[in-house]
Amino acid sequence: MSTPTSSFSARLRGFAWHDPQAAAAGRYWSALVAGELGRDRYADHLAQHWFVYEVLEEAADAMRRDRLAGPFVDDALSRLPALRADLEFLLGSAWAERITPRRATGEYVARLREVCWRSPAWFVAHHYTRCLGDLQRGVLNAEAIAKAYGLTGGRGLSFHRYPAIRDPDRYESDYRERLDALALDPTALAGLVGEVGVAHRHTYALLADLGREPGDDRPPSAAAFARSRQVSPAQA
Repeated sequence: MSTPTSSFSARLRGFAWHDPQAAAAGRYWSALVAGELGRDRYADHLAQHWFVYEVLEEAADAMRRDRLAGPFVDDALSRLPALRADLEFLLGSAWAERITPRRATGEYVARLREVCWRSPAWFVAHHYTRCLGDLQRGVLNAEAIAKAYGLTGGRGLSFHRYPAIRDPDRYESDYRERLDALALDPTALAGLVGEVGVAHRHTYALLADLGREPGDDRPPSAAAFARSRQVSPAQA
């Protein structure tokens, strides 16, 4: 009797993505959700994600008609309008002049520009890691973040909410089915997995960098690490 094998998406989800910055990233996320960092640091969190999504969604527009990558492009996952609304609320109408990419953000954006137009499969790797991860974190943590930073009426919270996705669990399941249906040979699938690992490393680096004050290379405080109920920073 043959032993059934797990699906590609299940195997991808089951990988252990070890990274030296994972602990610092987890401490930062816990402190953020616990409200320990202040509104200015929360605004910086959104700003750094603006730079990442600016490039990722530009790539998504270019991939809409691609046979392999196109099925993953969905405006329900678009975050730029939400981030724009949040940043305008938190920083004012001149928000775009007040935000600057951190070093880790710049490196993340450079990787996206390098690979997302060159390889549809590698675009999928980054889209999967970023978009499903943020959807999961938003579902679990939106209300905690609202309470932590005194955000009422949904203002400043748009990034974490997906009004066009009524059933996040079903949406994630459908997305994973599209991963399982990818028409890629084993070598190409291995390349996609490798790029997911790269995407995770950039995610950890971004969050670890956000845990530092500008110019501070020390890791963030671990005060709230065990209290938060968050998805791990790079889990997808």
